[in-house]
This record gives sequence, C-alpha cells and structure tokens, in this order.
Amino acid sequence: MHTNNTSKLKNRVILNKLFKLLFIFATSIALLFLGVLIYRILSQGLDYLTIDFLKNYPAPYIEEAGIFAGLMGSLFMIAITAPVAIILGVSTAIYLEEYAKQNKFTRFIQVNVQNLAGVPSIVFGLLGLTFFVYMLELGYTLIAGALTMSLLVLPVIVVAAQEAIRSVPKELRDASIGMGATKWQTIWRIVLPASIPGILTGSILALSRAIGETAPLIIVGAAAAIYTIPDSIFSKYTVMPMQIWSWTSRPQEEWQYVAAAGIIVLLIILLCMNAIAVWIRNKFQNRY
Repeated sequence: MHTNNTSKLKNRVILNKLFKLLFIFATSIALLFLGVLIYRILSQGLDYLTIDFLKNYPAPYIEEAGIFAGLMGSLFMIAITAPVAIILGVSTAIYLEEYAKQNKFTRFIQVNVQNLAGVPSIVFGLLGLTFFVYMLELGYTLIAGALTMSLLVLPVIVVAAQEAIRSVPKELRDASIGMGATKWQTIWRIVLPASIPGILTGSILALSRAIGETAPLIIVGAAAAIYTIPDSIFSKYTVMPMQIWSWTSRPQEEWQYVAAAGIIVLLIILLCMNAIAVWIRNKFQNRY
C-alpha cells in the first residue's frame, strides 16, 4: 500500500514538472514572437518618430507626413466613447446584479450580453452605419463613430463590471443594510468602491480595443486622410488606426516605416492607458 502511494506521488510530481515545462515553453514562444514584432516596429519606425511627425498633418510626401490629425481624432473619440460606454455598462451591470430577479428573462439578457462580447467588430460597424448614420442622421461624423465604438466595447464592460460587483462579499452589503443604509446607499458607498478595481480593469482593456479598431470606423466614415482636427462632435475625423492603414496600403517601402512610427505612438498611448488603470486599481485595492 505504501509503495502504491509513493508511486502515485512520483507520477504526480513528474506530471507537474511536465506541465510546468509545457507552460514555460508556450510562454517563451509567445514572448519570442512579441519581441520580434516589437523589434521590427522599433527598428523601422524610430528614425521617423520625430516632433514634426507628431505635429504634422497627413501629406503626400514621406518627409512631411504626420499623425497629428489621427492622434487628436483618436483622443476625441475615446473622450466620448469612455463616459458613454462606462456609464451604460456599469449601470446595466448594477441592474442585472443588484436589482433584476434571476429568471429566464434575466438569464436570456446575460447570455446575449456575453455573446455580443465575441461578435466581430465589423458587425457593430454595420449597426452603427444603420442606426447612427442613417436612422438618426448623424452622418459620417465624430459622434457617430464614437457611439459605434461605445456599442463595440459595451458588452465587455458589462461582463467585467458584473464580475467585479459579484466578487464583493455579501457580508459588506449585509453590514451596510444592518446599519440602516438603503439599497442604493449600499451600492453607491460600499459595492461600487469595492468593485472599482475590476470595473476599471475591464473598462481600460475594452477602451484599448476601441482605440486600436479600424473595421467599424471604415464603415461609419472615418477618413483615411484629413487635414484638420475635429472642432465639434459633428466634424469629420480620422483616427490613428485609419491613418496607419492608409500608409501601409501605399506601394513605396518608406511608407511602411512611417506606419511603424505611427504604431509606436499607438503602443505608447495603450501602455499609458494600462499604466493609469493599474495605478488606479492598486490605489482602490488598498482600501479593501
């Protein structure tokens, strides 16, 4: 009997080591390809990443081309997309987790929200074209693009917010209500502050996806090249992914290097967004 237990223990140790090696190998492969990609982008784009590149508008000549219009367009779009998507997403999650009765209809809504999180982005582009551009007659404007991107990231934010709210211990709610607080006071003062780290993580990841999307914006009319920045929500606009896509579609090899410089700018913005999310998440996690 003792021999069998020893044999089983040895087999488990060997199996554990095999899986550990497998995971290390898989991680190494992923990091290798990521490193090659980053090296290629940096080696091609760093020489073109200058102050003039950041402040110039698109131009037909490589030495005069810049990403300023796309950079400002992306920032303006996210400035509209973020509050719309986060407010709607968190509100929906609060209703589903705290107020809605768990029945077939609620489960139907939750299943569809989760399914929408995996729908191809171009489908949301078609929805935005139909609803915002044609039905609401917003035209090919910044607000139409931003609302379309809000629809794109909304399911992801809802799911992330639901998980964050669900992870708040029930004892915190019971203690708050036991002290005489109303349900809404408990949600506002206890549940939301405790779930902010998870909500922010999901929201930032969703917005990172939005700032790098191209397909929906092509459908709702983002320009490939524009020589002004938006002065209102009804202005024409372009975004960094559209500008980069425009450069990569040109036949001259030098335009690929200009596109690499644009990708570096986009990566820096994404890294900054994620760094801010991590900082805020850690700040609020220390409270609970």
